Amino acid sequence: MKIGLLVGSLRKESWNKKVAQVVQKLFSEDIEVNMIDISYLPFYNEDLDGENPIDEYKKIREEIGKYDGYMFFTPEYNRSYAPAIKNVIDIISKNPTGNLWNGKPAAVFSASIGQYGGMGANFALRQPLVCVNLIPMQRPEVYLATIDKLFDGNGNIDKNTEAYLQTAVNEFIEHAKKIIG
Repeated sequence: MKIGLLVGSLRKESWNKKVAQVVQKLFSEDIEVNMIDISYLPFYNEDLDGENPIDEYKKIREEIGKYDGYMFFTPEYNRSYAPAIKNVIDIISKNPTGNLWNGKPAAVFSASIGQYGGMGANFALRQPLVCVNLIPMQRPEVYLATIDKLFDGNGNIDKNTEAYLQTAVNEFIEHAKKIIG
């Protein structure tokens, strides 16, 4: 099984990127898990696509096509998810040879320095995932509130949070196995 991790925050010291890095280490060694860089992508523009898509669209479609499932990590921007994630969803779903997301398992993790853990973003992101026929894991729901207080000065996450993330990873693996077969 190959799982791709997509982080919506493009900020160098992104809390969601840090969470994704923790999650990446929680998978067993028999599952390949990689971060997928979406920071270089220009906004989707149909004029740049079609029979002769720009190189950036070709590159990300090739990369996304390698994976069996995906985990999305998003901050909350104005009660919604990160625009970088919407952009990659659109680019991949508009692939001239077909929607590369179709029928694959997904999970949404959100983290915020606020009290709600990006819950609005988490809920909002599920809608386009369903629209492109990704199959989101329903439980556990992962919203990490006050994320800035859950990491120590050495970049280690709180043990209780790590245990919760391990539970979510284990559930995602089971979710993915049911879909992938």
